[in-house]
Amino acid sequence: MKNQMFMGASTKQGYDIATKSREIIRGLIGDDIKDLAPIERDIVERIVHSTADPEYAKLVHMSADFVEAAMTSLRNKETILTDINMVKYGITQYEGEVECFIKNEEVKKIAKENQITRAAAAMRYAARNDFEGIVVSGNAPTAVFEAMDLYEKGEMNLKAIVGVPVGFVGAADSKEALRNSNIPNIIVEGPKGGTPIAVACVNSLIQNL
Repeated sequence: MKNQMFMGASTKQGYDIATKSREIIRGLIGDDIKDLAPIERDIVERIVHSTADPEYAKLVHMSADFVEAAMTSLRNKETILTDINMVKYGITQYEGEVECFIKNEEVKKIAKENQITRAAAAMRYAARNDFEGIVVSGNAPTAVFEAMDLYEKGEMNLKAIVGVPVGFVGAADSKEALRNSNIPNIIVEGPKGGTPIAVACVNSLIQNL
């Protein structure tokens, strides 16, 4: 990864700020990330940068196969499927497709007929329409649960999950279930999470391609 692209910096001023930020972050969380692989460290640094919260260095957990599985999927330009549009719009510089079906009319119909959230219905819709790639959830634990269920049933061609939904209802449970699954994953322990974490993770992977 090129240092000048850390956090998207593309001008001297931006580069100087990003470099100083990197130095500060490493000073705060260096001990927590010293045993991680370089790309794993970059992911955690970006998450801390995006939140200004060093605690994330202790809360982020990646399965041993997450980075390899996710990077292989991205190199093959497979689809990134997000739970909400805000996450989709934050993912930049990817040459493959970034999709979000939360507003799709068929998804709304699936949600109503099955009395499930639109985020969960969007996972079903994607699975039925030849989705292959990575699921990224920063907000909807129901999307994580549904993607896991579809994967276990052999109905979703899922390569990895970025499971970092935020909230006090279902979020921690969905992430703990994902962490204990056999799906390559990254999670944030507890109720913390959200769009900035999801975006930071995926953009770090993309810039390390």
